[in-house]
Amino acid sequence: MELDAKTGLGETEEKTVGIRRRNFKLLTPKSIEAHIDPENPLNDFPLWAKVWEASWVLADFLAGLVVDPGKRFLEIGCGLGLVGVTAASFGHNIVMTEHNAEALKFARANAALNRCPELEIIDLDWNSPSVYGRFDYVVGSEIVYHEKDFEPLRNLFERLLEPDGEVILCEGIRRTSLNFFKEMQRYFDLKAQQKSIRSPEKTVPVILCRMKRKN
Repeated sequence: MELDAKTGLGETEEKTVGIRRRNFKLLTPKSIEAHIDPENPLNDFPLWAKVWEASWVLADFLAGLVVDPGKRFLEIGCGLGLVGVTAASFGHNIVMTEHNAEALKFARANAALNRCPELEIIDLDWNSPSVYGRFDYVVGSEIVYHEKDFEPLRNLFERLLEPDGEVILCEGIRRTSLNFFKEMQRYFDLKAQQKSIRSPEKTVPVILCRMKRKN
């Protein structure tokens, strides 16, 4: 894969995303094929390489939350960085995490591109988390694709969420995400609402779910 001399990334293209009257520029891979392992294309498919509709919805939601400098946010599966960059730009104290090395490069490049060079962006393995302390909010978009991740995610929430903290997830409507939220109802009180992203070509429905530990 040929690297761009300026960004240290492969071939990229720039997209603009509007959130609450602010425009954010995102470098995205020009070709997703460049980030697929040709020996095993189904292994670690680069879901991070796209700006998902659920990320737009979550970014917009966080941008609308009242800013409290004392509240800490943790984003899991930050992908290209839209959610975390938006949250930081609107004044929230957020740490962005990913476990894919290429995604981390793009997230850091996009933070710098949007004048958030001080944003903390770190590697986080859900199965062996190396983040310490607790957060008032754990947020993520399009993170639930495999049932094998259900238990690691629940354990992650238990470990990193403040006792009265809140998990905020936005997911496409599919069997895996619906089963995940059904499973989480055993441990959390859920408030879910369906939202949609509309374009001239299509309408994409997503679920925005807020989760708090059961009393």
